[in-house]
Amino acid sequence: MAVSMASFSINDALAKFLTAHLHFSQVMMLRGLFASVLIGALVVHQGALRSLRVLLAWPVSLRIGGEIGGSALFLVAVSSLPLANVTAIVQSMPLIITCGAVLLLGEPVGWRRWLAIAAGFIGVLIIVRPGADGFSQFTLVALLSVGFYAMRDLVTKQIPAGIPTLFVTFLTTIAVALAGAFFTAVHGDWSVPSPQLLMLLALAAVMTLIGFQCGILALRVGDVSSVAPMRYSQMLYAMLLGYFIFGDVPDAAMIVGATIIVLSGIYTFHRERVRNRLLVTNTPTSPPDGV
Repeated sequence: MAVSMASFSINDALAKFLTAHLHFSQVMMLRGLFASVLIGALVVHQGALRSLRVLLAWPVSLRIGGEIGGSALFLVAVSSLPLANVTAIVQSMPLIITCGAVLLLGEPVGWRRWLAIAAGFIGVLIIVRPGADGFSQFTLVALLSVGFYAMRDLVTKQIPAGIPTLFVTFLTTIAVALAGAFFTAVHGDWSVPSPQLLMLLALAAVMTLIGFQCGILALRVGDVSSVAPMRYSQMLYAMLLGYFIFGDVPDAAMIVGATIIVLSGIYTFHRERVRNRLLVTNTPTSPPDGV
């Protein structure tokens, strides 16, 4: 999971650098194109190719829509804000997913986790600083991207088990590339990327692929409640990359807000682990009648 988060952080840093030279829609399109080729090769190799009729399954379509909206808004936000700030805001996603699971899926959440969620949102407000001199409208764009990403992850649980995860990822990357092409056509400002920029776009696609594969492997092999908190290592990577590549120095408010978000998220994972243990303990182990 630590390798996965490092890969995604490198991808985000590359995206921020690329948006300084290309319109965000071009980055979205070309990176998605490279990623589609790489993931498509994996799909064929592992025999995960399926009919495009899976797009008729509403969770698949909603997941793709969430990825498109989240990716576009994230690129817009990271092009104008420090990498660590945007990453810190995105780290609030598990808290939003927990709220969504309560409202949409009816999952029970105790008062301790509600307090942790409230603390996490206070951390977001400290970073965003609405009404302060340092406030930027791009922080709202980053928050909107979190909403799209949370929707993506919530509906992922509803995808039928017979649809391979890798094929869903393949369809998603193609859809993101096509959406980037559409936004580029609407914007009408095409810049011919240099060979160096194309190499960086390809590297970003490779980092995305490594991030997805390592993340899936970690969740399948390791205990979810133990592995999931390692997602917050992305915050450290983002701070280091932002400082050494872009010269961004996090201010006190950003550090305090990020710390609150990380601690609240880790505590939420801890309480979920405790709840799962209680459920296992209270589940009857005797065989059903007639067996």
